[in-house]
Amino acid sequence: MYKRFFEPPKHSYFLFGPRGTGKSTWLKKHYPDAFFVDLIDPETFRLYSAAPERLRQVLIEKPDKKIIVIEEVQKAPDILNVVHSMIEEKKGYQFILTGSSARKLKKHGVNLLGGRALLKHMPPFFAKEIYKEFNLEKNIKFGMLPIVLDSEMPEEILKAYVGIYLKEEVQSEGIVRNVGDFARFLETMSSSHASIINASNISREAQIARKTVDSYLMILEDLLLSFHLQVFRRKAKRDLINHPKFYFFDSGVYSSVRPKNFYDHDSEIHGAALEGLVAQHLKAWLDAQLEKYQLNFWRTSSKVEVDFILSGPGCLLAIEVKNGKVVHPKDFNGLKIFKEDYPEAQALLLYRGKQKYKEKGILCMPIDEFLLEIDPKFRFWESL
Repeated sequence: MYKRFFEPPKHSYFLFGPRGTGKSTWLKKHYPDAFFVDLIDPETFRLYSAAPERLRQVLIEKPDKKIIVIEEVQKAPDILNVVHSMIEEKKGYQFILTGSSARKLKKHGVNLLGGRALLKHMPPFFAKEIYKEFNLEKNIKFGMLPIVLDSEMPEEILKAYVGIYLKEEVQSEGIVRNVGDFARFLETMSSSHASIINASNISREAQIARKTVDSYLMILEDLLLSFHLQVFRRKAKRDLINHPKFYFFDSGVYSSVRPKNFYDHDSEIHGAALEGLVAQHLKAWLDAQLEKYQLNFWRTSSKVEVDFILSGPGCLLAIEVKNGKVVHPKDFNGLKIFKEDYPEAQALLLYRGKQKYKEKGILCMPIDEFLLEIDPKFRFWESL
């Protein structure tokens, strides 16, 4: 088992993350003596969804169990009322509440226990967590999900992965009326990975209503299958676009969903997957921080763009990702113009080559070397 970077709080906390990120495996190893309530198990689900107060009764009979892990808590959100009450009683319980979907919790108006439980995230692997096993070509294709990388048949596992969500989350929960529409929408969204969201185009290609696109985008985000980046606007000196940028949460999931058409160029698909791999690492780093950082992108109305802007305490880092093994002069354009507006920014160009060097005041760095630097315990940009 790889050692994860995740550091658990000593108090009660929510642990969110898509399925397959290793939440259960990590929890069982870290809390071997905890009392586990697995709401995926049908019998356990029936027991607690019918009468959530049974949790209190069960724990009274187990006075030695002070750490309680409730897995997939969104399946029986009413149990959180009992958890809230027991935390308020201050009898020494620590609750760890996992979830792979925020949809039901939002729908039921759950306020994450009024701030009495911290919100933590379990992302796919960081490159540094698997270190010697990390291979840029392989992980662009198969992503960083533990459930996939631990398999002898990663391609088959990835194909089944989206099917699990469609069947168990979307279909069984009745989230959408037409699962076929949603499946077609998913395929269409794969062409928008690492791209600006154009809801009208998505509506036309997926053959669904414009309002449905907005609803489905929210479902994807609630199921933790995607995230959006907004435009960086601080002290803007130029006209900027308004639309956000879309990413699947894992490059392997994107590669699996993306249809391979005869008119597609491999460089476009690989380029989007590569940018997504960088995005998911930056997002995972950001989610692990106690201080407030933001991850954005920058794009002017004249289509000058920088892929990522990481900002926060002591940090203004502009990152451009290129799929080539050689850096060309035009590759610097976006970073140079951003630096004109924000001269204090640290500029970084990531590419597929092997050499780390500086050109025109911009650090050029191999992508795999950069990804292996990212560790949520450190301000990684200081060591670049």
